[in-house]
Amino acid sequence: MPQDVRRIERALLSVSDKTGLVEFAKALSAAGVALVSTGGTAAALRAAGLTVADVSEITEFPEMMDGRVKTLHPRIHGGLLARRDDEGHQKSAAAHAIPMIDLLVVNLYPFEETVARGAGEEETIENIDIGGPALIRGAAKNHDDVAVITDPADYEEVLAELRATGGTTLSFRKRLAGKAYARTAAYDAAIAGWFAKRAAETADETDWPPATAWGGRLRQSLRYGENPHQRAAFYVTGERRFGVATAEQVQGKELSYNNLNDTDAAFELAAEFDPAHHAACAIIKHANPCGVALGDTLADAYRRALSCDPVSAFGGIIALNRALDGETAEEIAKIFTEVIIAPDADADARKILSTKKNLRLLLAGGLPDATAPGLTVKSVAGGFLAQSRDNGRVTPERLKVVTKRTPSEKERADLLFAFIVAKHVKSNAIVYAQDLVTAGIGAGQMSRIDSAKIAAEKAKDAASAAGWPEPKTKGSCVASDAFFPFADGLLAAANAGATAVIQPGGSVRDDEVIAAADEAGLALVFTGMRHFRH
Repeated sequence: MPQDVRRIERALLSVSDKTGLVEFAKALSAAGVALVSTGGTAAALRAAGLTVADVSEITEFPEMMDGRVKTLHPRIHGGLLARRDDEGHQKSAAAHAIPMIDLLVVNLYPFEETVARGAGEEETIENIDIGGPALIRGAAKNHDDVAVITDPADYEEVLAELRATGGTTLSFRKRLAGKAYARTAAYDAAIAGWFAKRAAETADETDWPPATAWGGRLRQSLRYGENPHQRAAFYVTGERRFGVATAEQVQGKELSYNNLNDTDAAFELAAEFDPAHHAACAIIKHANPCGVALGDTLADAYRRALSCDPVSAFGGIIALNRALDGETAEEIAKIFTEVIIAPDADADARKILSTKKNLRLLLAGGLPDATAPGLTVKSVAGGFLAQSRDNGRVTPERLKVVTKRTPSEKERADLLFAFIVAKHVKSNAIVYAQDLVTAGIGAGQMSRIDSAKIAAEKAKDAASAAGWPEPKTKGSCVASDAFFPFADGLLAAANAGATAVIQPGGSVRDDEVIAAADEAGLALVFTGMRHFRH
């Protein structure tokens, strides 16, 4: 036997997720491994006819306090932490009747899942595992001698090692130890995040914790990142929010990094609109909307959104705020689409799209709450930036008319719609809208006037493609994600045919901009809220 191989003579099994447990334990037992267990795990193994020693037989102490205290004992942790090649450790173990434990199999109480399903405070706290992380960390620290499993997916590989070597190799134990520490780190981060979120509900908005932790569990390895030379993976944090992390992929090829990023952006935008009031469709390309519309039906909303920029929509991402139906699926199937995400889909829609083998259909199970609190994080060299999610919402009551002309009710509706869309466009953002449909979108330019001009040109292209007599910017409303620093951006919108403008206000030249709006006969409203998105 190679020197780095350690035999497995005794295994401690204590798991919450019992997937594959009985089969694995039977294989261990057949290999002559003595089994030690606790509570429900021991009961499951005995029910399968296996001989199992209770932890209490080793500790000579009963489980107590509803199972909160059972493995926190020197005879358990000593058996995990004792170095086999250290004479002093072995003498102490012999003096105190501490048996060696060569394999630890532990997965933790389902804290993340408990939070994700919206459990109450008491149940959530009861699902904070104490003994499990302590066992895992101890076994992982002593990986020279002990193998630790935190994931049922590793059972078969352990058995393969056992069959091939009679035990486990050091390289394998090191890999398991690294995985174990990553698991406890993500687990602790989830708990810290839950406490931080509760504290934030009552804390001053400038009160940030002195330390924080972020963690996630691997959902899938991705083929590559934004570019083929970049590695990428998708991790989920357990946040209770419908979207790409909760979605079932019904069909289609594997999702890429860019697919996931764009799909998240699209679904967050579609979710801004209440499905009880309007069907909404957002078409996204490179994380920016190229068409957004409301309608009485999803099919109507999709057709209207597509009309804004049918060229860019080719190969795009489509997000819907209602369950996908057959009529809408038929319309979408007419052009190439990368991804569709919706809360659900009916049988007709699934059947129609099943012929599009490469199209990914994602069903999220619900809509994310656009007004819910939360955090977003961006990495920077040596750290990360954290901020509260942009859940700001401008209501009709917040609009401040600053021009001589007051917008009509129709204009007010279009102004609010355009401003919501602008919230999801990369800055500098300009959005023209008419009849609750985007007419032109300008995104991510260094100059706001350039965004206004690009959006107007997009509208002209759409009109030419559709055979309309004039672009939809004629008679439209226009939204700017931040204030116009000069009157030139506003005048560019007026030249494109806009009749009303919505912007945050707050520029030192607001008076100049207002005067220009009055001279052009525009209605101008201030929101007092900006929506930069970088």
